[in-house]
Amino acid sequence: MIYDIVIIGAGASGLMAASKFKNKSICIIDANDKIGAKIKISGGAKCNITNKFMGAEKFLGDQEFIKPVLEKFNEKNLLNYLSQNKVFPNLNPKIVKGTYFCNSSSDVIDMFTKLTSHCKFRMNTKVLDVEYDEYFTIITDKGEIGGNKLIVASGGLSYASLGASDIGFKIAQKFGHTINRLDPALVGFTVQKDQFWFKELSGLSLDVKIKVMNKEVVGKMLFTHKGCSGPAILTTSLYWQKGNISIDFLPNKDSYLPKRFKQQIKDLDIDLHNYTMAPAGNFGYTKAEVTKGGIATKEISSTFESKLQKNLYFIGEVLDVTGELGGYNFQWAFSSAYCIDN
Repeated sequence: MIYDIVIIGAGASGLMAASKFKNKSICIIDANDKIGAKIKISGGAKCNITNKFMGAEKFLGDQEFIKPVLEKFNEKNLLNYLSQNKVFPNLNPKIVKGTYFCNSSSDVIDMFTKLTSHCKFRMNTKVLDVEYDEYFTIITDKGEIGGNKLIVASGGLSYASLGASDIGFKIAQKFGHTINRLDPALVGFTVQKDQFWFKELSGLSLDVKIKVMNKEVVGKMLFTHKGCSGPAILTTSLYWQKGNISIDFLPNKDSYLPKRFKQQIKDLDIDLHNYTMAPAGNFGYTKAEVTKGGIATKEISSTFESKLQKNLYFIGEVLDVTGELGGYNFQWAFSSAYCIDN
């Protein structure tokens, strides 16, 4: 059988895409044994699904490509879509300002289970290659699957334990697409010798303001036994390439420094409002929430069809569009899937 549509990836973008096409024969392939593996663990199993302060400026990528996608299906459209399907996220700015969390990630997975009941699922199935001759042949470790349209929603390289792989990038390359440099993002930093004092403060968290490239990031920084992490550092890692970042340890008038911090820095010459450091690197893909870089969006149409191969689509994290911490990447997954033409 040749399906109307084959979707690689049963995550947020793949499931959203499948839910759009009610009158088509659809096959969804995923390496995991259950759908929505990343949805399940996100936001401490409460799924940080979108953000009140949605906008293209919260993303790394081509702003002119991102903006119309978010305008077509924004955070209000998503919240409306969710409430129509009996999922009611709440605003919880505790970790990142403006973030909406669900009561449980299972609510989102249950919703998509219902919305994709018309689809055939091939779980525990790894895609090995894709060929095209009048239609797509998806070669898997469990046989071949044919499709007239192919939607690649396979995500990035983060969370290999959840079946993450580079198959989406390999498929894109096979059809002539450019892959912009891939790196772990939304991830903690390892530190150089000058910042080894961070490790002595492992477990301590404080509010900071960080300057990185032309961005200013506000939020909590967590000292760890490897270096530093926490919401402010995770978003900083999205924009950092190499070189210095600057940390303001007293960002507000009412900021105060914990005794343990003061004790640690008393013999160090530190500018508390402008502490400059160059991270040694980051904690890598096993700890990264997302992958930055990906398929160059200049080769993708506004309906997410490849400009190089008819009926081939790429959506979600596999593209060179990456959001800050706080629900932005889920919004991108849903918005990009929504924009596929019927």
